[in-house]
Amino acid sequence: MSPRRRDTEGTAAARAERRAELLATAAEVFAAKGYAATTVRQVADAAGILGGSLYYHFDSKESMVDEILSTFLNEMWAAYDRVLAAGLGARETVEAIVVESFRSIDRHRAAVVVYQNESRHLAATSERFSYLLDSHRRFERMWMSLLERGVREGAFRADLDLPLVYRFVRDTVWVAASWYRHGGRLAADDIAKQYLAMVLEGIQA
Repeated sequence: MSPRRRDTEGTAAARAERRAELLATAAEVFAAKGYAATTVRQVADAAGILGGSLYYHFDSKESMVDEILSTFLNEMWAAYDRVLAAGLGARETVEAIVVESFRSIDRHRAAVVVYQNESRHLAATSERFSYLLDSHRRFERMWMSLLERGVREGAFRADLDLPLVYRFVRDTVWVAASWYRHGGRLAADDIAKQYLAMVLEGIQA
């Protein structure tokens, strides 16, 4: 490899790393203050740079939140698709999906909060964000299909209202993004196991 090519690749890698750092900072600010209420200047201040310097990496605040959300969702769905393709039973699939959900929260906690708080508004105001509602509908279809299969397989109770079960599990898992912190007392996989024990077996001795 020539020195010139090596320098070019090193510069590109450094720029990509800096871009990722800025996106992580933006996600935290959007999660804390709300996307609409956050200015580019506030993101730049949090990143320790001048406001105009952000435009070297992103053409708009909208581009930043788009990349934050699409990166989170693409990684989440890639993990889910691997689970769904593994040929597990319904209960084992649910367990693996919950584990992957907590791993997503661990990697993208701020993005999850932004998605929860902003996705419907963003999708309603810009065609650019229509994929957010598509993901929501795909998520519901996946869970309802799993729950229905679990009932057929005898893994889940047949006397419960499945849409209610879906909402309970969805909200129980994803609300954790509001309090979860990486490096806390329990790792993401350990929290997932505790949640699964409570959801699937209850807390009664």
